Amino acid sequence: MIKIYRTDDRSIHELDKIEDGAWIQMIAPTRAEGTRIANELDIDVDDIMAALDEEESSRIELEQGYTLILVDIPTVEVRHEKRVYTTIPLGIILLQNLIITVCTEDTPILYRFVKGRVKGFSTKKKMRFVYQILFHVASLYQADLRILDKKRVAVEERMNGNTESIDVMDLHELESTLVYFATSLRANGVVLDRLTRYKRLEQYPEDQELLDDVIIENKQAIEMTSIYRDIINSTRELLSAVIDSRLNNVMKYLTSVTLVMAIPTIISGLYGMNVNGAGMPFSSSIYGFAIVCLITLLFCLLVLWILRKKKML
Repeated sequence: MIKIYRTDDRSIHELDKIEDGAWIQMIAPTRAEGTRIANELDIDVDDIMAALDEEESSRIELEQGYTLILVDIPTVEVRHEKRVYTTIPLGIILLQNLIITVCTEDTPILYRFVKGRVKGFSTKKKMRFVYQILFHVASLYQADLRILDKKRVAVEERMNGNTESIDVMDLHELESTLVYFATSLRANGVVLDRLTRYKRLEQYPEDQELLDDVIIENKQAIEMTSIYRDIINSTRELLSAVIDSRLNNVMKYLTSVTLVMAIPTIISGLYGMNVNGAGMPFSSSIYGFAIVCLITLLFCLLVLWILRKKKML
């Protein structure tokens, strides 16, 4: 899908054809759409389609007549019937009087620009537009990181109740997501660093200030990711310890029950042996059975008292 926008008089509107100062938004474009735009604007079609490859790494390339910027942005996908976070590439192509964005989905980052919700947004100020996009990318990372931390807190709260092995899997999923985020944020940081050194990209003083803000936001997102990873590692270890402790308590309880039940089993087994009854205690008494049961009960109570004193129960 291809849409063309341009801002005039501080408002954004959609165009029917490409004009100077326009923004071309390409959402999951087909090869034919990419080829058409590439031929019309004299761009390598592979550079347009690069953002559709999920394995593409963040980078910046200076080509003849245009500049390609690739960054990773956070998104949500359904995996194992659960909504999980991952990252996808976002391609930004800068031409003399145009800017092109390419992504596999209609990301909320660009949706804010389409709806005119970004202050000072203009499609004609290309570098400022790029820095505004990158600023919202870093902000979205931070927002998603806070959501991930809330999920971790929810797992911690369940530790006081019925903690299950699925909680360990949830923490593992969160940790995997943070690994993706950390890798993408570091790669984005390299792109931002290169943007500060390229003289070919025309910038104004206020644009440089915005770029500095983007770099700060990206570093904050990296720090948040590192902190949350450490916390999740501690939480996962604590959860594993809780599950192991509860399992140990169950095994200790079952062992104690087995030990107590072994007493009447042994005594009844001895009295059930095929031997002369004259040699068995209380065999000649009419109260023998009751006496044996009482002695067995006393032994069981004694063992229970010993186990309880040693905190085995």
